[in-house]
Amino acid sequence: MSRNWESIFSTWSKGPSATEQARAENAERQIRQAIQDSEKLKNRNIRVFTQGSYRNRVNVRQDSDVDIGVLCFDTYFPEYPDDNVKAKMAESFVPATYEYATFKNDLEDALVTRFGRAAVTRGSKAFDIKANSYRVESDVAAFFEHRRYTSATHYHSGVEMIPDNYSPPRIKNWPEQHYNNGVTKNTQTSRRYKRVARILKSLSNEMATNGIQSAKDAPSFLIECLVFNAPNHCFDYSSFKPMVRDVLVNLYNDTLNDEKCSEWGEVNELKYLFRSSQPWTRQSAHQFLSDAWDYIGYE
Repeated sequence: MSRNWESIFSTWSKGPSATEQARAENAERQIRQAIQDSEKLKNRNIRVFTQGSYRNRVNVRQDSDVDIGVLCFDTYFPEYPDDNVKAKMAESFVPATYEYATFKNDLEDALVTRFGRAAVTRGSKAFDIKANSYRVESDVAAFFEHRRYTSATHYHSGVEMIPDNYSPPRIKNWPEQHYNNGVTKNTQTSRRYKRVARILKSLSNEMATNGIQSAKDAPSFLIECLVFNAPNHCFDYSSFKPMVRDVLVNLYNDTLNDEKCSEWGEVNELKYLFRSSQPWTRQSAHQFLSDAWDYIGYE
């Protein structure tokens, strides 16, 4: 029996409900209050922000927890384009007096004081805060600012962490650039980009539940980035079934080999999507797109 994919896609395309959004926002407020109540952190230059799928409004039903970043600007991690810029910057260096490990420990103390030891679990990368009736489950990550210098006077501002197990040694993300580029793409596609991202994320979750390995291997973040790299003309439809079809066709054809997608970036456009540093490959993404096409039953 064939399924009514247009109806299914329409349901999957919907953004988070007002209740979901309110619980996510309350989780962020609670983390911010924990910082303000901490004697060790309240006077530091810290910004608390929601990141990931909730911030970018591409979360789906299986995205039960919200990612919250706690970014301290008192110390930063630099990255230089060459030794000349590094030498120039060294002239004005001031050695850090507040180290990342200390910051993460101070954040743990603040979270435990606010929520109780039983509600806070420390992971290598983030703290898990258990949900209750007024906030969603939260993954809280401690960051220092990451500065990618392009010259001695200009840099891109991102975030960086050091996992407890040093695997990988450092993690660098670009949440503001990701958010801004996603908003721009959504505007350019008449607010359809994020809807299709939700559809393909939900489709992948269903495929994975039904045992399709390529879907199990395709992270939600990768799917969002793939849809971001689909040409804007793919979204020029009034219904979802042909829209998703065109997105899949273009992404499938462009990932047949490296030629057309080697320069693709993540949504932030500051990190390549298909390079050796990524936990996925072009081939695995291509297989997911092929399996998604077959799963829907397009011809």
